[in-house]
Amino acid sequence: MRLRQIALVAHDLEPVVRDLNAVFGLRVAFRDAAVGVFGLVNAVMPVGGEFLEVVQPVKADASAARYLKRRGGDAGYMLIFQSSDALAHRKRLTGQGIRSIAQHDTPDYTFTHFHPGDFGGVLTSIDMVDDGGSWREPAGKWPPAGKSWKDARAPDDVLGITGATVQAREPEKTAQHWADLLEVERRGDTVALDMGVLRFVHPIDADGTGVVGIDIAVRNPAAVLDRAKTNGIPVKNDAVWVCGTALRPVFPPA
Repeated sequence: MRLRQIALVAHDLEPVVRDLNAVFGLRVAFRDAAVGVFGLVNAVMPVGGEFLEVVQPVKADASAARYLKRRGGDAGYMLIFQSSDALAHRKRLTGQGIRSIAQHDTPDYTFTHFHPGDFGGVLTSIDMVDDGGSWREPAGKWPPAGKSWKDARAPDDVLGITGATVQAREPEKTAQHWADLLEVERRGDTVALDMGVLRFVHPIDADGTGVVGIDIAVRNPAAVLDRAKTNGIPVKNDAVWVCGTALRPVFPPA
């Protein structure tokens, strides 16, 4: 199981895109018209071999619009995992009563979006790319980012997304729930993936659920923090705050 993409939700995505470019050098690789079915527009940016997506609701009845209201503003929104067999995970999870709210099945790409209420308040997707390659391939094919995403890759000093932080009223209990759902190991309040890690923390806002942090591996974390300060973007506890989310520049895993 690999943490391949994280979505943020914003009232206006363009300022968020500009901040991500100013701090991390991220560039938009793809704007997917298909998300219109969910009442959204989006921008997808490569971060090494992973991706940050920013979505903006353009319909008042979009679920993302309700989520913005619930969270009290721009926030972390969705976790997207890549697996070797998304269909098997779909069958297993729906068999346990986990609700599927959207599905896509084509010869080369499969996904299932699961109800956030069944994943501790986080919209979650388990995806599979069938292109003959390994899902572990760092720069493997990823249809949500378009066909030419490698042309928009971030500078070489930005290496990838290595983790996400989720708030929960009972962090260890929620971590165990996620570990069971994803069939991976829990270590205290942390869930270890094959590629990536999920951390669960006590609430930092009134809502008490959702993605509140992202770890981005870079060669020089201090330089990233300096760029944020230079551009007037908030920095707190060694994290850059963009779209209501703590983006933490970290050294790559050993």
